[in-house]
Parts: sequence; C-alpha cells; structure tokens
Amino acid sequence: MGLTRRTFLGSGAAAVVAGTMAKGTVWGANERVNICSIGVGGQGSSLMNNFQNHELGEVIAVCDADSRRMDAAANNIERNSGKAPSKYTDIREALANDEIDAVVIATPNHWHALASIWAMMAGKDVYVEKPLSHSVWEGRELVKWQERTGRIVMHGTQNRSSGRWMRDIKLLQDGSVIGPVHMAKGYTYKTGNRRSIGFAEPEAVPAYLDWNLWQGPAAQENPYRSVYHPYNWHWFWDYGNGETGNQGVHEMDLCIWGLNRGWPVQVYSSGARHVWDDMGETPNVQTSTFTYADGATMVFEIRNTGSWNEGERETAAHFLAAEGYYLQGKGFFNYNHEPIPVDAPEGETDGQHGNFLKAVRSGDYNDVPANALEGHISSGHCHIANIAYRVKRSLNFDGGTETFVADEEANAMLRPGNRTGFEIPEA
Repeated sequence: MGLTRRTFLGSGAAAVVAGTMAKGTVWGANERVNICSIGVGGQGSSLMNNFQNHELGEVIAVCDADSRRMDAAANNIERNSGKAPSKYTDIREALANDEIDAVVIATPNHWHALASIWAMMAGKDVYVEKPLSHSVWEGRELVKWQERTGRIVMHGTQNRSSGRWMRDIKLLQDGSVIGPVHMAKGYTYKTGNRRSIGFAEPEAVPAYLDWNLWQGPAAQENPYRSVYHPYNWHWFWDYGNGETGNQGVHEMDLCIWGLNRGWPVQVYSSGARHVWDDMGETPNVQTSTFTYADGATMVFEIRNTGSWNEGERETAAHFLAAEGYYLQGKGFFNYNHEPIPVDAPEGETDGQHGNFLKAVRSGDYNDVPANALEGHISSGHCHIANIAYRVKRSLNFDGGTETFVADEEANAMLRPGNRTGFEIPEA
C-alpha cells in the first residue's frame, strides 16, 4: 500500500498541531465541505447520499475494504453529481488526501474509534456512526484525542438533532412539567433482519474483500466466514456489541440524556440467545438495569425474537418523574393519565447532517449536538451492560476512573486490545 502505518502515524502526529490550528479556517459562503465516506454499506451509503445532497457537503472520496461496495458507492456519486470520487481500500491512504476536510465513518463497530482517531490525527473532522467505540477504554481515548486536536467530532445518535427531543429533554431535565425524573426505561424490539444467521465454516476470502483491513483493530484475528460480512458481524463480540450497542444505543442515549446523571454506580444485565439455533454470540433477549448515585434507575430491554405490539412502538424511551411521566411519541402525562400540554417551541436544528456540516464550518464544538463525550458515555453504558451480561453478575462501577470496583475479570473486558498494526494510539 502507498502509505504505511509508520509513515501515516508520523505525518498524523505532526497534523495534531496543524489540525488544531486549522480551526481558524474561514469558509466561503458557498464553499462545501469535502467529505470522504468510510464504510459505504447500507447505513454508510445512506449517510453518503444525505451528506452529498446537502448544500454544504460534497463527497469527494469513498473508502471500503469491500471493492464491490466501494465501486457501487463511487458510481452512485458520479451518476448523481457528474464527478467521480476518489476510491480507497485503506483508510490511511484516504486520510493522506489533503483535499478531504471531514470523514463520515460507518464501518463495523470495531473500527469506529481507530478510524476516528486516525482522522483527527490527520487533521480531519469526524462524523462517526453509533456506537462511538467498541469498548470503554478506546472510547475514552477517542475523547482525549478530540480534546487534544480540537477537531469536530459528532456521534451518530441523530435524536440529539431532533427539535422535539431538544425541547422535551430540556423540560425533563429542568423538571418544569412533571417534576424531577427518577427513572427511565428504554427498549428496542426490532425484528427485521434480526433472524437466525445459521452456521458457517472458515472458507476462502472473496476476491472483492480485503479481510486483513476489514478485521483491522479487532481483538484477535479470525478466519473468514461468510456469516460475518456484510451485516451479521453485529452479533459477534470481536466486531460488534449486540443489539444493545446496535439499535439499542439510540434509545439508551435518550434515557441517559433525559436522566442527566452521567455514569451509573451499578449495572446488572441478564438474557440469552433464544429461539434461534445459530453461531451468534450476543443475546437477542437482554434486560439491563443501571443504578445511579442518587438512586435513580434506568432499565433497558432488547428483544428481537417476536412481536413488539404490546409496547406500541418498536423502539422507545420513556421517563417517570415526581408528578407524572413521559412517553415517546405521546408526550407528558400526569398520574391521572391526563396529557399535559406543552407550549414551548421546539429546538432549532438543521438535522444531523446539516448540524455536522455547520459545526465543521464554524469550528465551534458547541455547535455539535452529539459530541464525543456524550457519545462515549452513552456507548459506554452499552459496553458495561454487555460486560455484566457476560460475567453473569452485578457490577459496581466507578465513573471517575471508568473501571469496575474490585473485579479483575470485568475490568479486563473494558480494554480487549487490538491486532498488531492496528493498535489504538494513546493520547
């Protein structure tokens, strides 16, 4: 490859200073942000198209370890814009392109933190899909790199760009409608493509896939199996975070945002992989309970195996407070089950894509509605819930050190490590 890890890190380290200085960039009124879309599968292609179609954004490069997806994405951009984007298999080669201002990362989860950190080191701003990280430790390192470089980093929990949620979360936090909130409940009952994934033996790597790059910073190297790619990596601990860290992080983020308590002091999680006979490792039925220092609680549930009709919604976040409750999609109620009208205006927003592009142009981190620290704490809740599930016991958590109290086995899972050549650089 044209750019080795050594030369990338050497140039990237120098770019830390240059990247910080670049925050003073003055953008022309009609100047668009040049974007590289890294990971252009289902969600990645959707993001790519939305950023390309925004008046402030232009996708000038695409990057994917799967050449089929890369070519399809590039053809799509050229067909719609008349301009052929640059194509890259290796993220490092893309980040060496000085014309790129920002990256949009929609890779498998195990790549999120390293790709974001490398991008910041190369002086790029970052939009990274949820979850922010694959583990608690690398999420904290990502936050440190954002603080060190001053780059714009936005987490892909798009509810924070919703005008209605901006208003309603503020009302929940200030207690002006139903009093102080003491409990949140979130759930995701998605079924869709959450079915049995069957079994697959090791096999030859397809010619269109760079398996070494696809695995990248995973904790260990595995032989290629068709069951991993393109989607079902979600259900394996080396690459994904199960449904709790997949769809669940969206509703988890809403609960954490509304509770406004930061890290919990205790977490317990139980469940199993029910109904399906397959090689998936993560649970498809899981309930996690978080307790905070003041006694507030959050309960979070996933279930992929059947009907969600009894919940009225496929996904939701609800809140209980001193004088009433809040139901997503319905609003505020008192305990006589009477709706409480709200006349406050919704928050001002340009949607997730516009908000990111405007923050890149302003260079003001206050313009980011879902910043790296917020993404780290929400994603971290998913990670510690999954650890409690895996060790099968209640765990006490110290939010100050972001470690479990007196539990070596659980603490080892906070930092599972990376394959040689793809280590997370410490800030």
